[in-house]
Amino acid sequence: MSASFDLHRVFESLAAPKLRAEEAARTRLADSLTNFAYGVDTSLVREAMLKAAIAVPYRAVIENAKNHDIREVIDSMRTRLARQLLTRSTGGSTCQINNEAARMEIEAAQNFLANTEGLLEHAAEAEEAAKETGAREANAPAGGEPAPIEVPKKVTPAQRRALEAIRDNGVMLVELRAGRMQVLVKSGDKPRKDMVEWVIQQGWAKRDTSSSLYEGQVVTLTDLGVAILAA
Repeated sequence: MSASFDLHRVFESLAAPKLRAEEAARTRLADSLTNFAYGVDTSLVREAMLKAAIAVPYRAVIENAKNHDIREVIDSMRTRLARQLLTRSTGGSTCQINNEAARMEIEAAQNFLANTEGLLEHAAEAEEAAKETGAREANAPAGGEPAPIEVPKKVTPAQRRALEAIRDNGVMLVELRAGRMQVLVKSGDKPRKDMVEWVIQQGWAKRDTSSSLYEGQVVTLTDLGVAILAA
């Protein structure tokens, strides 16, 4: 995996709150069971069961990724959980605890699939972009003056406004929910998402892929974008 996108780090950032929540739920349950003045709080039992079920696939991926490619491990887990959602049902047992556990496993599968939606695709895109950047740098002429930047002859007002917002307003692309990317700004007007994506595709701007979309990727102008605004 390229250094520009550390899939291990991104996945561990997704898994960490799930593992912490499980540990906290288990601790609360254990503490309640040591207080003999009160009965067992069944709500704490359910919470511990649910948090444990949610943490299971994240912990399994982290463990298996020690000896296998993490992309293959995540893909395998997503395939298994998707199949589980198609075949698993609740209410099939005469034991209510078993029915509750089955419901929680379904909820845990849905949680994992939603949180990792598009993650592998984005990792592949970031890796390909890093390879292209490396190829351009390798093919660049050594020494001497850099090649002159060819500025487009016609730039629309909307395109110029998008470049100005990227330059001045602290534009960031962030995926607040799986599959739903949004534009955020630190100040000033917020440019349209499709326009930000378009100027990136044209090479007028770039996004910082050293961080994930879940954390937010800062968008900045390339030399070409700077030259366009200066023209």
